[in-house]
Amino acid sequence: MEIRFRVLLLTPLLLSGCSTLAGVFGHRPAQQAPAQDSGTQGGSQGDSSGSTGQAGSSSGSGSGSESAPPGTGSGSAAPDDQGGNPPPVIEPQVERRQVTVPHIRSRDFEVGGYLGTLNIEDFGAHEVYGVQIGYHLSEDFFLQAEAGRSEGGRTSFEVLSNINLLTQGERWFKYYDASLGYNFLPGEVYLGTNHAMVSSLYLLAGVGATEFGGDQNFTVNFGAGYKLLPTDWMAVHVAVEDRVFNSDILGVEKLASNLEAHIGLTFFF
Repeated sequence: MEIRFRVLLLTPLLLSGCSTLAGVFGHRPAQQAPAQDSGTQGGSQGDSSGSTGQAGSSSGSGSGSESAPPGTGSGSAAPDDQGGNPPPVIEPQVERRQVTVPHIRSRDFEVGGYLGTLNIEDFGAHEVYGVQIGYHLSEDFFLQAEAGRSEGGRTSFEVLSNINLLTQGERWFKYYDASLGYNFLPGEVYLGTNHAMVSSLYLLAGVGATEFGGDQNFTVNFGAGYKLLPTDWMAVHVAVEDRVFNSDILGVEKLASNLEAHIGLTFFF
């Protein structure tokens, strides 16, 4: 019995010793098959990697062809934006209306008449009327000639003393003059929202002559006016002028001032 137990105990020891000696002398028959298997696996992996590389190159070429911008290919057409054709411009459909603004014409004649009141010094204020002719040198300067008449009344001395100093014919106040005018404040006047009229303030000064009381006197005239043009061929004037001359009708020589205010209508041609 003891011999059997000893044999059983020595058997594993012997087997482990044989395997150790086989490892020392390089006999590894069991590892050759795995080496072959690894070679086979390496080849298969190489083939698979090659195929993967080919697939990648093919996919890369495919993706490159897909990611290429339009118009680079031989069969693609270029867009119209690069062909020089701009996008269409939308024009607003707005109805244009013709606006005719009257203006003060230059190098044109102006003819008309006026009616107003003349205050003859010492002889009262009476109605005055006359005609005027103008010539526009430019939009700013113009020449104007006037001729008018009025009739003087009785002085306070004549009323109190019941004495007539002048005859009926000598009471006519007649004048004519030539003046230079200047439009210094041109502008516009609006009637409502659709109509505008040109307007202008002007100054004028000149010289002339006055017949009154049987005498003819050198006269200096000056004043200002407002001109309004409803159309480009017609003008409305409102003016104030003073006509100054030396007078000795009452026996004392003095500078007589005769203030006049009138409204007139003139026409351009």
